[in-house]
Amino acid sequence: MAKIKTTFFCQNCGAQSPKWIGKCPACGEWNTYVEEVVQKEESGKGSWKTASSGTKKTSTPKKIQEVNYEEMPRYITADVELDRVLGGGIVPGSLVLIGGEPGIGKSTLMLQIALILKGKKILYVSGEESEAQIKMRADRMDAKNPDCYVLSETNTQHIFQQIEVLKPDLLVIDSIQTLHSQHVESAAGSVSQVRECTAELMKFAKETGTPVFLIGHITKDGSIAGPKVLEHMVDTVLQFEGDRHLTYRILRTSKNRFGSTHELGIYEMRTEGLRPVSNPSEILLTQREEVLNGVAIGAMVEGNRPLLIEIQSLVSPATYGTPQRSSTGHDAKRLNMLLAVLEKRGGMRLGQQDVFLNVAGGLRVDDPGLDLAVCASLISSYEDTPVSEEICFAGEVGLGGEIRAVHRIENRIAEAAKLGFKKIVVSKYAVKGLDLKKFQIEVLAFSKLDEMYAKIF
Repeated sequence: MAKIKTTFFCQNCGAQSPKWIGKCPACGEWNTYVEEVVQKEESGKGSWKTASSGTKKTSTPKKIQEVNYEEMPRYITADVELDRVLGGGIVPGSLVLIGGEPGIGKSTLMLQIALILKGKKILYVSGEESEAQIKMRADRMDAKNPDCYVLSETNTQHIFQQIEVLKPDLLVIDSIQTLHSQHVESAAGSVSQVRECTAELMKFAKETGTPVFLIGHITKDGSIAGPKVLEHMVDTVLQFEGDRHLTYRILRTSKNRFGSTHELGIYEMRTEGLRPVSNPSEILLTQREEVLNGVAIGAMVEGNRPLLIEIQSLVSPATYGTPQRSSTGHDAKRLNMLLAVLEKRGGMRLGQQDVFLNVAGGLRVDDPGLDLAVCASLISSYEDTPVSEEICFAGEVGLGGEIRAVHRIENRIAEAAKLGFKKIVVSKYAVKGLDLKKFQIEVLAFSKLDEMYAKIF
């Protein structure tokens, strides 16, 4: 009988050590090392074998000019938001990891994709739900696909046996933390099991050209559970965000080998599933019956998509001694910088004021082009003077109080005009060389914050 081999793995980053240590030298976390069994079966008993496993192909070096490849067409789904985030559709042979909080809608999104992708044979493997539970969710969705198969299984060897029989065009795994391989004698969800199962699925995807979607759990700090190497192994990492108590969900990508990492997809959660939102600017702008102070509209760009969002702020005298600085959906350090600019360059005494900033709609933004809208919102609340509903803002604010140009200004102006705004405030340096007459909106260009203050307020 072979001797059982054990080693210690860091549950945070996946680093390996022959003995237990208190502090991980790789990531610096304390008390994260856990002993796991790593004994493997003999070579040649792999869980995934191609049909031509009788001969093993040996790779040889080639000149890059001599490498031939054929660009395979992507799978275009009926979900325009997912196609945009993936860079134009699902790439054959790709390995996609999607993570998010419990109950946010990861399984719903993947099952919905399996039901709307017509003409393809889909295998939906669930280790968390029974086949009856999956059928109950599918019945609530207004879509049916006769080529969608479900399988409730956690053993990778049994899953690959069914794959060889069914030969699907798309594989969905829900979730990677529930799978276990016979090659590793440790509990499902451990570092070694997650790494081994992902490696087996990656080999299957690359050798057969079948795209694989992996649903992953996240930790309490929002990062994907398991070793960090999991995110390095996959081709695309998607993050499903949003408050599960609200109706809107946001799909972002933090890694994409086949497209941009700046795209954004927005969904509305309904009883029958997730509905893609084609014009998110309309839902991000609050319909108000009266004009309020502390509210300004900013034009931002996520990937190739321009968005108009509402910035809300509340500036009031500090009552309990130390002033509070609170930011929801916006970088708190960026807010502190803009407050310092307004106090130093604008002459506003904000040192003894409580400041609360909120990005309406539950979005989390980091576009510096929203600086001007944030400043306008803060000034409006401080001066108790509302900003006209016909004006929006697009510009970055520097430490000298200057209004700096931002990228894709034409897209921002066009989006503001499409939504019915009459005026847009931008940097004077952003409109050089632009034909402003072609836009159905008045463009107000300034170089300093004090110039904008005198004109708007």
